[in-house]
Amino acid sequence: MDAKMTTQEQKTVRASERGKTYDMAYIAVFAVLMAICSWISIPTTIPFTLQTFAVFLAVTVLGGKRGTMSVLVFVLLGAVGVPVFAGFTGGLYVILGNTGGYIIGFVFAGLLMWLMERLFGRKMWVQAVSMLLGMVTYYVFGTIWFMIVYMRTTGPVGLTAVLGWCVIPFVIPDLIKAALALFLGNTLRKPLSAIMGEA
Repeated sequence: MDAKMTTQEQKTVRASERGKTYDMAYIAVFAVLMAICSWISIPTTIPFTLQTFAVFLAVTVLGGKRGTMSVLVFVLLGAVGVPVFAGFTGGLYVILGNTGGYIIGFVFAGLLMWLMERLFGRKMWVQAVSMLLGMVTYYVFGTIWFMIVYMRTTGPVGLTAVLGWCVIPFVIPDLIKAALALFLGNTLRKPLSAIMGEA
């Protein structure tokens, strides 16, 4: 009996270690995916990219905790100078610039989506609502950041102007990207669930 228990415990430990290894691998893969999606961009005041799609996909596939960690890894890589942001840029100057608040806002959006998952589970309607709230989160955080930095470096600017530059043109594209991430993410999550240690 003791021998069997020891064998079972060993199997459990190995499974746990394998799960952690896969966790780290998936977090890294999705951080890279965010970088690739950031490089696919149309330059404007706030570049049009597929970055938000990658953020939503990461949280949908990996879950709130691991998805948010992948977003954090992506942001930290950019902060230390790895060119993972739009236009193959990186460094603190990007984070501290006009548009840096939207990048930081992705982390808070991920945390909010993680909280929604913890409270209500991973049902599709919960994910959809959490994505909408996540969008509001990074829009609000990024817009406030943009206004503060812009007024310090350039001069006064009105909220209406900033919304016209940084939010309104992106709402419909972000909704489309969120919808694609929702359906694609749930499709991918099923075959990956056993590997990631989910039911």
